[in-house]
Amino acid sequence: MPAIGSICVYCGSQTGRDPAYTQAGQILGRSMAKAGVGLVYGGGAKGVMGAVAQGVLSEGGHVTGIIPKFLVAKESSQDSLNILSEVILTEDMHERKHLMFERSDAFVALPGGIGTLEEIVEIMTWAQLGRHRKPIIFANVENFWDPVLTLLDHMRGEGFIHTGRLVQPAVVDDIANVVATAEAMALRLKEEAMAGDDIARM
Repeated sequence: MPAIGSICVYCGSQTGRDPAYTQAGQILGRSMAKAGVGLVYGGGAKGVMGAVAQGVLSEGGHVTGIIPKFLVAKESSQDSLNILSEVILTEDMHERKHLMFERSDAFVALPGGIGTLEEIVEIMTWAQLGRHRKPIIFANVENFWDPVLTLLDHMRGEGFIHTGRLVQPAVVDDIANVVATAEAMALRLKEEAMAGDDIARM
């Protein structure tokens, strides 16, 4: 049985200026499908989001798109949604994010904008609060996430990230290693959780 069954990928609905961003999305999608790992994402057909979904689908993988009704016309289309394995329409962003969390065994941030940043930071916040122990990965394509990682280090150094042991996102520069990293992290986190339960019972 694989360590993870699905990965939630946060990324931009735009392509960005560097073609490496969409290329990374396609590579990640294909590698996920080949590993038997499903994609959970925001349902968009454009930009990096569309590239990830296309990569998974090109290898026969499973794609779950979760998108608020008000965003369908802006980020996708009914025809684009029809090619996905599963589509969930939500009433708002809050419901979307909650379902993405529930459906996913790990979280990966590819290049994106404010929405992408907000989503991955929220997932780290939930980890800090002890709400989950799922892998969190920054796919650092062309050093895209360096400014954010520097800020996180600064916050940690200034004492504003408490229970830091619960907030340990991995940084992966080579997109081809993302799935393997997520699987290794999932196994380690599961072992740590089991060890913690054993200690609690003593």
